[in-house]
Amino acid sequence: MLAFTFPGQGSLRPGMGRVWLEHPSWELVRDASDVVGRDIGHLLCDAAAPDLAETRNAQLATFTLSLVVLDAVERLGVEPSLCAGHSLGEYTALAASGAIGFEEGLRLVAERGEAMQDVADDRPGKMAALLGVSDDDAEVACQRAESEVWVANYNAPGQVVVAGTEDGVDAAIGVARSMGMRKAVTLAVRGPFHTPLMVPARQRLRKALAEVTFDSPGVPVVANVDARPHADPADWPGLLSTQLCSPVRWRHTLVNLYEESHDLVMVELGGGGVLTGLARRTLPGVRVASVASPSDLDAFLQSLAEGAELASQGGGEHLYVSERIVVSPTTGTFEPEQRFASLPPGSSIPSGDGLPLAVGDPVGKVGEMDVRSAFAGRLVGLLAHSGERVVDGQPVAWLRSSDPSA
Repeated sequence: MLAFTFPGQGSLRPGMGRVWLEHPSWELVRDASDVVGRDIGHLLCDAAAPDLAETRNAQLATFTLSLVVLDAVERLGVEPSLCAGHSLGEYTALAASGAIGFEEGLRLVAERGEAMQDVADDRPGKMAALLGVSDDDAEVACQRAESEVWVANYNAPGQVVVAGTEDGVDAAIGVARSMGMRKAVTLAVRGPFHTPLMVPARQRLRKALAEVTFDSPGVPVVANVDARPHADPADWPGLLSTQLCSPVRWRHTLVNLYEESHDLVMVELGGGGVLTGLARRTLPGVRVASVASPSDLDAFLQSLAEGAELASQGGGEHLYVSERIVVSPTTGTFEPEQRFASLPPGSSIPSGDGLPLAVGDPVGKVGEMDVRSAFAGRLVGLLAHSGERVVDGQPVAWLRSSDPSA
């Protein structure tokens, strides 16, 4: 059972997008730039750290990069059972689930970033991670600070983020130190996010949300505000506007995801690996994976195959170490060979069954070019349907190799 998780703007670093420039999924960056009228490719590849610290820039770049990674993973035929996102990442989770469209998501994120930037410009704030402190002690530190400071993120056991005015955050840090806090780290953001100081941004965001049609998500999405899954599309405008002024309950989200299935793999899609670390800290022993670059894709598939093989005594649909992928040699419309046409996309045949393939056998065509298997084995599923447009290197079928060492 896969839970796709998506990071917030604090995960972004200069140049993170460069590794994706030659990947087919990079086309989403060009499309996104056209939608919002901004050069998101420049933000992902060439923008300096001070530029990326601007909320209006960081949010658009982070959202788009996570969608690029999501698209690359979907091209492998991998889909989630659950989704969740940290702060801004909640918008990516909703896009991944189908609750909002690509263009609607981009416009919402652009408006959210502008609204939050305006608040930060009018009244600068600060956020800091308190390490080695309990949730209760972080709350007490904010109360004893006697200033405008609140808990903004419940990230993991022993890691709580506070936000507010600069004086308020500094005061809370001082109180937390007197209570035994180990360390405080100032975050590279310039606003008091997820606090009551964001009320002006919330009012502006509400207007943008009112113009968006939310659909029922294809898979459950767990909300930051209450750490619960919401399937009713009518819930999301209120949840997203409330999120701006309320703490992100990420630790509670991770626990609730795990309670959905103890056979869960938490997969972080996007730059940084921050959420992977929080998952390990919150749920010791949970299986995690992180995809931040194209080089992570093969390792991700292998980790899924290895984990599924360990669980294969249980039955059901599984992946195996011996699985191999057949990819398209070009861009065009895919048509499977007649003998494979009865296999629906994503189907799986039990181990030992499947339709035999020799090295070089055709699986289908993309345009006029044959799609041939580089392995011998048995074809057990299609990853593209008849008439689907595919791109060079996109997986279109999977098989179980007769030689697992191949």
